[in-house]
Amino acid sequence: MLKTISALLIGVGAIASPAAAQQWPSGPVTMIIPFAAGGPTDVLGRIVGERISKSLGQQVVIENVGGAGGMTGSSRVAKSRPDGNTFGMGTVGTHAQGQTLYARPLYDASADFQPVILIAQVPIGLLTKNALPATDLNSFIAHAKANEGKLNFASAGTGSAPHLACVLMNAAAGIKAAHVPYKGTGPAMNDLVGGQVDYLCEIMSTAKPQVESKTVKALALFNLARSPALPDLPTADEQGMKGFEAYTWNAFFFPKGTPADIVKKLNDVTNEAMEDASVANRLTELGAVVVGKDKRSPEYLAQFVKSEIEKWAKPIKESGAKVE
Repeated sequence: MLKTISALLIGVGAIASPAAAQQWPSGPVTMIIPFAAGGPTDVLGRIVGERISKSLGQQVVIENVGGAGGMTGSSRVAKSRPDGNTFGMGTVGTHAQGQTLYARPLYDASADFQPVILIAQVPIGLLTKNALPATDLNSFIAHAKANEGKLNFASAGTGSAPHLACVLMNAAAGIKAAHVPYKGTGPAMNDLVGGQVDYLCEIMSTAKPQVESKTVKALALFNLARSPALPDLPTADEQGMKGFEAYTWNAFFFPKGTPADIVKKLNDVTNEAMEDASVANRLTELGAVVVGKDKRSPEYLAQFVKSEIEKWAKPIKESGAKVE
C-alpha cells in the first residue's frame, strides 16, 4: 500500500514539476552582478536583462554585490535557493581564474552552479594616462623597466579579471609595478584619467568611450585579433608579445539543483535577446563578441568553465600571483 502511494506521489510530482516550471517566473527575478554598478559586467548584464524582462513578462531586478574579485556576489548565487528566483552573471574571473588565484575560493565553480548560457567574450587592453611617455606597447615596456618600481597600475579590485590581466602582462614583460586596487572600474578609470595612476588593464567595453575621447591612451589589445569596435588598436601579439591574450567572458548561472525546465527557459529567452539585432549591435559597439549559437547550451558552458579553469591555472601559477 505504501509503495502504491509513493508511486502515485512520484507520478504526481513528475506531472506537476513541468507545470510549475512553465509558470516560472511568477514574479520578479533577481540577477546578481558580482561587481559595482557602471562597470563592464554591469553594463552588459543590464542590456541583456532588459530584453529578458520583456520576454519573461516579469522584471529582472539587478543587484550589484561586489567584493573579493566578484566571488562575494557569485557565492551568494551558489548559496541561493534553487527555485529560479536568483541567477548570476559569471565571468572569467569569478568562474575560472579565481579558482587558482585565491588560496581559499568561496566555492567550486564547476560543482556549485547550474550553467545556463555563455553570452559574450570581451577583450582587455592596456590603457595609460596621457602624460605617460609611451606611444605603443614596446615603448611602454621600455619606460616601465627604466623606472622599475616607480609606476603603479589600477584595477577594479584584487582578483578581478583586469587585475589579473595586468599581473600576467607584467610577468610576461618583466615589469615591476605597484598594484592599486579600487572598488570598481569607475573610480579606477577616473583616477587614470586624472593622472593619479599610471596604467590600467581594462575591459574594452568600458574603456572604449575614454579611448575615443582621448582622455586616456590605448596601447595594446590583449587579443589575438583586433576588435571591430577599435580597429586601429594593435594587439599585443602584433607588437611582439606573441600569443599573449587576456579577456573576460560573461555567462549566466543558477544555483546548483535549479529545475532543468527553468534553466531551459532562461536559456531560451537569453538566446532570444542575443538574436535581437538591437541588443547584438549594442554589445558589439561596446567591443563584446557575442558567441555563436553552437556555444550557447548549458552543456557547452559546463565544459567551457572546466576548460577555462585549467587554461588559466598555469599562467597564474607561473606569474606567482596569489590572494590569501
